[in-house]
Amino acid sequence: MTAAPAPASAQPGRPTHPAYPVGLRLTGRRVVVLGGGQVAQRRLPALIAAGADITLVSPSATPSVDAMAAAGEITWIRRRYAEGDLADAWYALIATSDPEANATASAEAERGRTWCVRSDDASAATAWTPATGRSEGVTVAVLSETETPNPRHTAAIRDAIVEGLRDGTLAAPQFRTRTPGVALVGGGPGDPDLITVRGRRLLAEADVVIADRLGPRDLLDELPPHVEVIDAAKIPYGRFMAQEAINNALIEHARAGRAVVRLKGGDPFVFGRGMEEAQALAAEGIACTVVPGISSSISVPGAAGIPVTHRGVAHEFTVVSGHVAPDDERSLVDWEAVARMRGTIVVLMGVDKIGAIAQALIGYGRSPDTPLALVQEGTTHAQRRVDATLATVAERVKAEDVRPPAVIVIGDVVHQGPGTATGTAPAK
Repeated sequence: MTAAPAPASAQPGRPTHPAYPVGLRLTGRRVVVLGGGQVAQRRLPALIAAGADITLVSPSATPSVDAMAAAGEITWIRRRYAEGDLADAWYALIATSDPEANATASAEAERGRTWCVRSDDASAATAWTPATGRSEGVTVAVLSETETPNPRHTAAIRDAIVEGLRDGTLAAPQFRTRTPGVALVGGGPGDPDLITVRGRRLLAEADVVIADRLGPRDLLDELPPHVEVIDAAKIPYGRFMAQEAINNALIEHARAGRAVVRLKGGDPFVFGRGMEEAQALAAEGIACTVVPGISSSISVPGAAGIPVTHRGVAHEFTVVSGHVAPDDERSLVDWEAVARMRGTIVVLMGVDKIGAIAQALIGYGRSPDTPLALVQEGTTHAQRRVDATLATVAERVKAEDVRPPAVIVIGDVVHQGPGTATGTAPAK
């Protein structure tokens, strides 16, 4: 069989032209991947997401690629490439460690008019893989116009564009679809860098932000001047309870056609009354988007060097609210059951009740020597950690003037981490 002529771009003396950008719709179409190494591991997820009918030809594969085959996401033929493997393929990715096999497969793709990407020699390929990124239904693809692409350069441009789209610094306001509604955004534990990229983007698009005291306050300084910022802690009560006043503010601004962000600390549904707000909005027929946030129950201990679980130490952790004392009739926590558990206890909103909580845990069987750490203002520049035991915590809180917000971690995991260098040093 006569080999097909080299592509025009690869023929000596022919001018080099830029690649023509296009989006391939591969759903249900045959795609062949040669080689099961790191290149395939990186490229396969996007091909799977595109709905392609993927055949992998390779004698071996990385564990991740093996898992894709085991899950039925790809068909794996466990051998080396053989002539004819690319028959009826719409697209091929050639990424083996054998240059001769790559060249032979590339020639087969050329004869069969199959668009082909080569990991070892871009100049010999008929297609190039762009540096891609995604944000809210938009795919950004960056291609080089040179015959020898610089992947670091295209990836850097891709990253800059995607980051701008995600955090709202790069936007096209004239094309923005402004649907009246509310986004309940979990702002994370306090560090402005720990909000999700979707949360930051929604903040950048907001007309009104109703913010909690414990939300990432530094983010408010980044908002454009026209954005109305409402401090939820200062909404007048009038004849309503505070939560009802917040609900009414959300409803009022959404009905006025504004994009509203309810910025909450941590996660909206972890002791954040987010569901109450979502229910109030649903009752009024107002669209509501929930954006989960990083909960302080795990992030703050982590920032202080404390793992809430650790192999051989704790196989579970329990998060409880300490805003009412154990003997308060309003408490819904089964403190006896919590005390019997061998794992970690994380107490939120419990600084002023920690003495009573400690005594209840001791009374139900926890050792008075159980280690405990209080992490105040976790993840912020003011973070500090104070260590104690169940027996000494009430005294330590007073002596160290520990104030909310603080996350309390109880259990042997307290002694597993390296601690932190900020704030008060751990005391035994």
